[in-house]
Amino acid sequence: MREKNKAVYGGQAIVEGVMFGGKTHTVSAIRRTNEEIQYYEEPIHINRTMQKLKKIPLVRGVVAIIQASINGSKHLNYSTERYGIDPKDDEKIAIEREKQKGTLATYLGLSLLAVLSFLVGKVIFTLVPVLLAATLKPIFETDFQQVVIESILKLGFLLIYIYLVSLTPFIKRVFMYHGAEHKVINAYENNIPLTIEGVQSQSRLHYRCGSSFILFTVIVGMFIYFLVPTSPLWLRIVDRLLLIPVVIGVSFEVLQLTNKVRNIPILKWVGYPGLWLQLLTTKEPTDDQVEVSIASFNRLLEVEKNNKI
Repeated sequence: MREKNKAVYGGQAIVEGVMFGGKTHTVSAIRRTNEEIQYYEEPIHINRTMQKLKKIPLVRGVVAIIQASINGSKHLNYSTERYGIDPKDDEKIAIEREKQKGTLATYLGLSLLAVLSFLVGKVIFTLVPVLLAATLKPIFETDFQQVVIESILKLGFLLIYIYLVSLTPFIKRVFMYHGAEHKVINAYENNIPLTIEGVQSQSRLHYRCGSSFILFTVIVGMFIYFLVPTSPLWLRIVDRLLLIPVVIGVSFEVLQLTNKVRNIPILKWVGYPGLWLQLLTTKEPTDDQVEVSIASFNRLLEVEKNNKI
């Protein structure tokens, strides 16, 4: 049985590894080309303003996404830099970093670039279905029909995109590590020993997954868009852009709710659409990948234990 008072941990798959985050630190473990597991640790910088905002419903969802983008970008960059590089050649990475000084990435910072990338992707993902739905106005004339067809197009783009990228060997391995991450979290929450056998016995799906969040933005967005007009087109575009923080905030609350009711027989079905999407964004991991995920999580527990005040 899952303990209600257990600390909540989250994570994400990175290149040949897994990152986990807790209250004070984020930790990654990656498998190097020599088969050794290497770690990367980052303290979480506590911002009082952000901490206060994280307590406000709807607003906390936007804050959580920004923080996840910032923290995740550091670990993803770490794993990407070392992908395919012999550990003996790690010095080359430091040299390359010196060469990159003065570039746009240096001035803006990887964290800011990660947030901007997320926002740009969200804008494109939001507006393209709007424009396509508008071209179908002669067929789907009413506001209700326009919002529904817009949402169907958005969902279709999401599913097709995920399916196509999952066919590449590189992304498939990332999705396998994604499954390993979920299995470790499930094992921890269900009091299953963090051994390869114990973790592999767990589901690769999890209610708090970011994949579920993305799907909920489509579903929640549809209901929110019912409240605003679809004509003229310029107003519809402005509405969609202004409502992005609202959709993110509400979707985050829905995601949290589905996690809270996941053990209630009838209400647990609310989170099923997100779990179904995870059938695409996660794959069954190998024992070696699970070993990396377990190592990452155990290191996080050790780091946070040693840094208790």
